[in-house]
Amino acid sequence: MYRRQYAYDRGLLNAVVETTEETDLWLKQTIAFDAAYAGERMRAYLFLQKRGSPPYQTVVFFPAGDAFRLRLSRDMSLANTDFIIRSGRAFLYPVYKGTYERPTQGDMGSNAERDLAIAWSRDLGRAIDYLETRSDIDPARLAFYGVSAGADAGVILTAVEPRIKTVVLQGTGIWDARVPEINVLNYAPRVRIPTLVLTGRYDFESPFETVQRSVFALFGSPPEHKRHVVFETGHAVPIEEVAREILPWLDRYLGQVHSPDRRDSRARSHGS
Repeated sequence: MYRRQYAYDRGLLNAVVETTEETDLWLKQTIAFDAAYAGERMRAYLFLQKRGSPPYQTVVFFPAGDAFRLRLSRDMSLANTDFIIRSGRAFLYPVYKGTYERPTQGDMGSNAERDLAIAWSRDLGRAIDYLETRSDIDPARLAFYGVSAGADAGVILTAVEPRIKTVVLQGTGIWDARVPEINVLNYAPRVRIPTLVLTGRYDFESPFETVQRSVFALFGSPPEHKRHVVFETGHAVPIEEVAREILPWLDRYLGQVHSPDRRDSRARSHGS
């Protein structure tokens, strides 16, 4: 019954590539398409490694809390995620409801919080709908990567989105939802895909003993397909250490990819 509230009717996307930017390493496409509600349009940024080999595996991202404070998605940072693009995979960054140029209005009550979580799920679904239209994307090899607030949201989103094959949650924990329809306690046991959880032992937002260990134990993935890595840090984890965990995990569950920049990235990480 909870899953039903996230369902939507798949209409036409009316997708348009608004801009294409190019660097020495990748192509960045800004895509706009119809959201699943209220006649809205949404954007997503797709990064393709120029020396990669399509059809690409794709990592779909949900950002941390800064995305809810900044007003323009063009100000988003890739500083902690470009290792995924360098690995030869595609990287999709949807602009979810409530982030960047899609802000919500005023203080939110419990029903509005529920509706926002439903909008996130539908935004994720529409972003994947778009990926399925592209011949250069492998729709059978999709991962979800959420950081902090995005990791908290990811507990719900990956429980209700069946097209995600593996999930990486960085800096998540049990948080207090005012309504049961969006309480992670009701969703974590239904996350049954391979799950990698990355946390800092000294994270004051999500204490290790009472929060981190508890939510990890709740995930429904078989024990051999879930992993909890605890770093001797606070909420923020050095990106080199994160990359050393995430890339082998994606190799294991999506398959290895071959890219010159991937080798360069690993060399830098091992030398740090």
